[in-house]
Amino acid sequence: MSELTLRAMSPEEFDGWQHELAVEYAREHVTAGNWTAEEGLDRARQAIAAQLPDGMATPGELLLVGVLADGTPIGRLWISLTHPRGLPDCAFLQDIEVGAEHRGRGLGRALLAAGERAARERGARALELNVFGANETAATLYRTAGYRVVTQQMRKDLLD
Repeated sequence: MSELTLRAMSPEEFDGWQHELAVEYAREHVTAGNWTAEEGLDRARQAIAAQLPDGMATPGELLLVGVLADGTPIGRLWISLTHPRGLPDCAFLQDIEVGAEHRGRGLGRALLAAGERAARERGARALELNVFGANETAATLYRTAGYRVVTQQMRKDLLD
């Protein structure tokens, strides 16, 4: 596997990423039964805008691109250096995505490790994340990378 480094997102990458993130976030919430398909995209956009009120300039947010040694961008990371629930010294991985054409080569694990280093370099002593229950591929990556379940939300549909 090639060496992976991180760099800041460009404004053009940020614009494209925001749209792709909203589509994926909406899909995950709809699949999980949290939102309807009709409301999903609007709710996702609102949630992202609330967390990034100043866009790329929002303080305490790392918006990064994983790049191979040859300059090829392979994925993106969004890390909040301030935890959403205020946990001290704990950053929060909001999003990690490896481009479909780069999957299956260990680059997700490399991107995750690079994000962990970036958070640690900025004072974080822990990194927390959420993973949707249906995303077993991501859950497996996180478990095998040393993450452990600290809270778990479960649901049972009660049908007539």
